[in-house]
Amino acid sequence: MKKRIAIIDVLGSHGSSHHFYLSGQIAGIADSIDVNLYTNNRTEIPDIENLKCYYFFKDLFVSRYRIISFFKWTTGMIRSILHARISSVKVFHFHVFNTNILVLIQLILVKMLFAKTVLTIHDVIPLSEKKYSSILAKWIYRLTDIIFTHNSFSKNEIIKISNKLNIHVIPHGNYIPFINFKYNTLESRNYLGVHKAKNILLFFGMIKEVKGLDILLESLDSVLKLHPNTILIIAGKPWKNDFSSYNDIINKHNLRNNCILHIRFIPNHEVGYYYTAADLVILPYKRIYQSGVLMMTLSYKRPVLVSDLPVFKEIISNKNTGFFFKSENAASLSMEINRLLANKKILKKVAKNGAELVEKNYDWNDIGLLSKEIYSTIF
Repeated sequence: MKKRIAIIDVLGSHGSSHHFYLSGQIAGIADSIDVNLYTNNRTEIPDIENLKCYYFFKDLFVSRYRIISFFKWTTGMIRSILHARISSVKVFHFHVFNTNILVLIQLILVKMLFAKTVLTIHDVIPLSEKKYSSILAKWIYRLTDIIFTHNSFSKNEIIKISNKLNIHVIPHGNYIPFINFKYNTLESRNYLGVHKAKNILLFFGMIKEVKGLDILLESLDSVLKLHPNTILIIAGKPWKNDFSSYNDIINKHNLRNNCILHIRFIPNHEVGYYYTAADLVILPYKRIYQSGVLMMTLSYKRPVLVSDLPVFKEIISNKNTGFFFKSENAASLSMEINRLLANKKILKKVAKNGAELVEKNYDWNDIGLLSKEIYSTIF
């Protein structure tokens, strides 16, 4: 009889590409483990053998009222845990972006039913720290049998908080299985209304304060002095803030004619246009624990310029599979952009190396083997 696990994930495809992560994770383990996935009804998961999907978190993100959302979350979580336990599931896997009271509740429910818990910690400390409690995080880690995280940096950060040792590095996989995009750079630029001769820089994804868009905008003025034919495309939706502070920088430096602002959630069918249109994708992050945007960039075979944070250094090497600039330093960023735009041959070479890196080292089947070995210790 096969082992069975329940993956309970309320986020799914809500406002992100997290459902691709779920699909890759499940595909990597489902050859030898039966999986029950419990998620919201907006999430589409491809047909995978040995996977059963249950949409118990119906319309979770529709209401503007927190009390209604909390009621839907609570009923959905109780239904999911009870259904899984009745289905003989003994291992529950949760994805965590914030170690809050809701995570503690779901762990307590599982433990009351004498089952095991696995957490994938995406953000050790949430990118908005206002509601973070290290004491609460410690209790959550103590109730967890196994912790997955994406890199050594995150693992060490968790150890500092909890002294927990049963922590395993399971990398974030690539997006190659989910890319089926048939248009080339010229067609993508036509779709976005950008001239083929322009230098295109891309900032893509949810716009959070810690992602350093302000640093990128401050650097653009110096870039335009040497490369006036440059356009910055900003594609993504603000998260817990508005775009006004970035508009202020755009106006201060008179950047309006060199910025294309698509300040909205970008649906999956449009994502490929942005990446394939870009000469260079820039991640000017101030703090991060893992990056789906980095994996997406490399999966689309685009060159990437990132801040020199430890997390990024664990994945790419400078001038080989990507490029670095000094974090939170606009002068360093502008200098690196100018250097790269002056030598586009190196962009093509590094993009090729980056694509080979994620295809070889971040395959979901290999990641699935790692996961199954660790699951086996608690089945």
